[in-house]
Amino acid sequence: MPNFPRYLQPKIEEALQDTPVVCLLGARQVGKSTLCRKLSSERVYLTFDDASVLQAAKDDPAGFVQNLPEYVTLDEVQRVPELLFAIKAEVDRNRKPGRFLLTGSANLMLLPRVKESLAGRIEILHLHPLTEAEKESTPPVFLQRLFTQALSASIKGEQKEIHGIAERVCRGGFPEPNTRTPHRARQWFNQYLQTIIQNDIRDIANIRDEDEMLKVAELLSLRTGNLLNTSSIATDLKIRRETTDKYISILEHLFLFNRLPAWHNNAAKRLIKAPKIHIADSGLASRLNRLKAEEWQHYSTPFGPILESFVIQQIRALTEWLDDPVHLSYYRDKDQVEVDLVIEHNRDTYGVEIKKAISIQEKDGEGLRRLADQADNHFKGGVLIYCGNNALPLKTKNCMAVPLDWLWRNDI
Repeated sequence: MPNFPRYLQPKIEEALQDTPVVCLLGARQVGKSTLCRKLSSERVYLTFDDASVLQAAKDDPAGFVQNLPEYVTLDEVQRVPELLFAIKAEVDRNRKPGRFLLTGSANLMLLPRVKESLAGRIEILHLHPLTEAEKESTPPVFLQRLFTQALSASIKGEQKEIHGIAERVCRGGFPEPNTRTPHRARQWFNQYLQTIIQNDIRDIANIRDEDEMLKVAELLSLRTGNLLNTSSIATDLKIRRETTDKYISILEHLFLFNRLPAWHNNAAKRLIKAPKIHIADSGLASRLNRLKAEEWQHYSTPFGPILESFVIQQIRALTEWLDDPVHLSYYRDKDQVEVDLVIEHNRDTYGVEIKKAISIQEKDGEGLRRLADQADNHFKGGVLIYCGNNALPLKTKNCMAVPLDWLWRNDI
């Protein structure tokens, strides 16, 4: 398998220098174990996918922890959450930095008792699917250039479509499908979601019907990039709304889907607006929508919303590598004018609009103009990311239309 660089690695190594417990969270098969094995050879690696190790930890959590080596990686720790209380006790006895590196394929920190028990002792990092920058081994500079207004117009010649976008979207960011032919990658995706529902969900929740759960995931993938309407999903699938809510929350806990909240210049009003739902990997979305790269040009195919989720996932991963916190949301006003992604960084606001088209029209920048008006002095700029090859200025101050591949190229 290719040795993809993971740009979160320096942040993990930094955290291990001064924090007793570091927890790396992310979806199954996203590359957590591979990344952890790249760290210091002094660290012993144990996985709770090993039945004997799992049973030993469940039988005697305190004894298990007390007999661990000085520096240890515990993989898939969501399978034995009671172990975290034993880790807390051990850390209180010896707060040496870097003792425990945990990984989890479910968001343990949403469990109140776990979060409370490790407060002040743990740093949590999130590993996302591979970005295109990681696949190309190029420095992730897009957000820095956006924040410093270092993006400038660039005319490459006749307007044409960037080559290879459809293939990138359909491959997605899970490492394994990126080593396979398209046909074999589709077979991997066929098994992926079903395996998680059959094997992993029982670690965090009890569900009555695996087939119902799978149908909710498939319908969410069909509606990626849209407002989350739980009642509509429940009605369409003929299941109770409370059950649908539970299923969606589980899928979020497993890092397969993300809610994107609404932006408003009044922070209180943000809480009452419906979020959007985005799938965490465009390759999985393409497979669940039964789409192939060669169908990219068919106007009847729903590649537009999948491209939107693809771009947002790239940016979501880029924010994990920054030192300062970033808040992501979307903008929609009473006239239904939208901006697909709003980035708030150090009290500054930036807009990102996403288009599948290879050309732009003046009306395409209307959402950025509206956001600029609403954000007022906090608005510092924005981009309309599209599939054409030229970077062109827009009428809104500090806004540009930029090629999609600027997300991973550093020669711009």
